[in-house]
Amino acid sequence: MTIAMNLKVDGHSPIPIRRQLTEQHRHAIEGGGISRDQALPSIRELAGFLGVNPNTVARVIADLKSSGYVEARRGKGVFVAPAPPARPSPHLRESFLQDTVIRAAALGMTADDLSVGVLSLAGVRPAAVRGAVEVLLVECSPPELDFFAGQLEAHLPVRVDKVLLADLAAITRRPKQHGRWRAAVTSFCHLPQVEHLLKSKGVPVIALLTEAHLETLHRLAQFPPGTRVGVASTTVETAHNLEHSIANAGLPNIALVGVCPAEGAALGRLVRRADVIVCSTAAAARVRGLAGSTVQVMIDDRALDQRAIEMLAALLVRENGDRPTAAPRRRLGPHPPIARKSRSGAARVTVSGKRCECAVAR
Repeated sequence: MTIAMNLKVDGHSPIPIRRQLTEQHRHAIEGGGISRDQALPSIRELAGFLGVNPNTVARVIADLKSSGYVEARRGKGVFVAPAPPARPSPHLRESFLQDTVIRAAALGMTADDLSVGVLSLAGVRPAAVRGAVEVLLVECSPPELDFFAGQLEAHLPVRVDKVLLADLAAITRRPKQHGRWRAAVTSFCHLPQVEHLLKSKGVPVIALLTEAHLETLHRLAQFPPGTRVGVASTTVETAHNLEHSIANAGLPNIALVGVCPAEGAALGRLVRRADVIVCSTAAAARVRGLAGSTVQVMIDDRALDQRAIEMLAALLVRENGDRPTAAPRRRLGPHPPIARKSRSGAARVTVSGKRCECAVAR
């Protein structure tokens, strides 16, 4: 029962007990407090020790299973997964939370004030984009459409209308087809073409360049000097975006040796030149089939640039002619994004003096 002894339930906290226990388990697993392949106490034992409803504990275990932290083994019980999912390191999260608590205390806020405030903000949506707002998403392949659509709908209360780049010209010729779109979204490399096709339609266009996950960059930084890294994805444009994001990290120990789509002979040539291949989930099976045991395969499905998501939220509010009652969900940081007009009329985001690769065009 050593696992249960490290768990605490605060009945007075505004955070639900289920969420308290789920996050404590995740933190313990990620920090090594619960070792890989270790068995968890039974639901009845854990509920009895903590004095909570067994149904609540059962839901906690179900949450941990669905997120990949634990697995059920028939006839044996529930065990910590051999390879739990990667999240930002516990050290980084603790540092962020400590900084947040110190800043809150400086304003006279108690821990309870902070908890209630965070919970109330987590459900906030801008009043002007509440409900059935439709956004046009334009990409060059179905996997890209699915990826971007899922990311956008996870961050903002929008309905995404997915259109392949090759079909956009025909769709925009349909009478009043464009009238329902509050904005159009595409990746940075397609911005000029999408802007040209929608220029006369009155639909603002935003480019959201995706970035490599921080966890990927941390793992790449651990390789020895001279490690050769290749990048593969379902389309060469996606691979180039991912390569650009890795290159911007400036890791001195790796050498980028090329990018290619996950189909065709070029992938085989890239695999033979690389020690590590960074690829998307959709490309992983083919990459692994060619890589064998000699080349390490790292999966990175990328994440949308949060500063650009903030710009999209602000644009939706502006297009509605209203102001939000609260800010949209955003990444916290000391330097808020500043939109500046370029000579071409596109808005660029500058963060801490550096231009971010995202843009808004009319």
